[in-house]
Amino acid sequence: MADGWKFDVPTTGSKHLPPDPRYMEALTSQGYGFEAAIADLVDNSIDAGAKDVVIHFLRDGDRLISLLVIDDGCGMTEGELDVAMTVGGRRQYRDGALGMFGTGLKSASLSHAAAVTVVSRTRTSRPVGRRWVMERAKAGFQCDIVEPAYAQSLTDRYNGNPILWQGTVIRWDGVKDFPRNGGSEQTERYLSRVINSLSMHLGLQLHRYLAREDFNITIAVEDIATGTVVMDFGVLPMDPFGYPVSGAAEYPRTFKLELPSVGIARLNAHIWPPKSSLPQFRAIGSLQNTQGFYLYRNDRLVQAGGWNNYRQAEQHLALARVAVELPPQASDVFRLTVKKDGVEVSPEFIAAVDHAVDDEGVTFAQYMTVADRTYREARKRAGVERKPVIPPGKGIEPAVREAISEELPYLIGEEPITVQWRNLEGEIFFDIDREGRAILLNQRYRSAILGGRRGGLNDAPMIKSLLYLMLHEVFQRERAGSRERDTLALWQSVLVAAARAEQNRLDERDPE
Repeated sequence: MADGWKFDVPTTGSKHLPPDPRYMEALTSQGYGFEAAIADLVDNSIDAGAKDVVIHFLRDGDRLISLLVIDDGCGMTEGELDVAMTVGGRRQYRDGALGMFGTGLKSASLSHAAAVTVVSRTRTSRPVGRRWVMERAKAGFQCDIVEPAYAQSLTDRYNGNPILWQGTVIRWDGVKDFPRNGGSEQTERYLSRVINSLSMHLGLQLHRYLAREDFNITIAVEDIATGTVVMDFGVLPMDPFGYPVSGAAEYPRTFKLELPSVGIARLNAHIWPPKSSLPQFRAIGSLQNTQGFYLYRNDRLVQAGGWNNYRQAEQHLALARVAVELPPQASDVFRLTVKKDGVEVSPEFIAAVDHAVDDEGVTFAQYMTVADRTYREARKRAGVERKPVIPPGKGIEPAVREAISEELPYLIGEEPITVQWRNLEGEIFFDIDREGRAILLNQRYRSAILGGRRGGLNDAPMIKSLLYLMLHEVFQRERAGSRERDTLALWQSVLVAAARAEQNRLDERDPE
């Protein structure tokens, strides 16, 4: 049977099968997050040799209208722009380039905008522009040619001297994520949230570039009605290995992996100092998610944390972070996602990690042991041997549940404690359902606690978190003693008074 099996399949010729225009819709449905999409555009700017990149939100009063990414890179001629706007357009990537697939500009942009316009000029060519409108793209890959006068005006807008200016402007219109008819308050909340998230994402993914003196990313907001720049600040590097003192004196260490397919790879293994308050330790995600491998391709972070099936994340490995430099060429050992937000590794890599050693003969397995021990000993020195608890469940914000899991060990096999709003008799603030494993909050106080805002499953995270911390031990006992009953009565009295005060404030703010 084996001799009769052939890898080559006999054929009688071939035929050209161009993609259906609906392929454009599939291309833009790859799950690009907003921050990842912007980062993909910045990658193109870096490949173009840009020194400055500006991410520019344009608003007209209360309404956000467009988002632009402007760079001072080498720009593109008309022919180069046509290639860049072609789906899968073939172009030669230089050594060290961040681009790979030829789809990022189109798929990232049209995942989040109804139309993307690109205007560019080189030092020796006039401004040229192309525009993809999603509806026209789906109908037949029809790409619009931008009027030369508009292309000139857009480049002039971002430069005081158009004769010397070179670079590229990418403009998104019909941005799906922008708030609709929400007024000034909603727009301000959106900008505050998304700019903070974008700044953190770019600061992390591109921290090695931002640490250089000749590269900057600026995020700005302009009100076009008045011409006023209402926000303008630089993105700071967020180095996931930027601790001042190592958590273990003998680290970092560099371990060598022998990979037959790609040669020697290196693991630069670090141990963070315990209980660090630096933002690059905690702000980039939960400690369960940020331990593990940090994979870089050409100095660009393409995966932040995770063990890639090498092992499971554990609380006691929270201090372990390992930088891995990927080979610049694509390989079967490391398969980068199109969005550059993760890497699939082959079994060859996992097997090699188990045999990795440094120049002194220390093994990677010994590193993992030291990282585990450093975390445990830090807890002991602080006198912290926390008892296992029943885990929190539905009704508590997932981010809060993650924080609790990092701080407290869980009792194995126990049903979690949920927090629910219910119509409770009387004016009590909360009740305890032991059999149902639930903390019940009185629905009559919900509007006051939420300040009149609409509620949801995980609303009121502060009050729910505090109640969980106050009450979780109650569920570990069969019945309450007299001291516990007195404590519960005290909490009821104080919380009811606080809820009434919140209700009075709400009534004064919104009188009928």
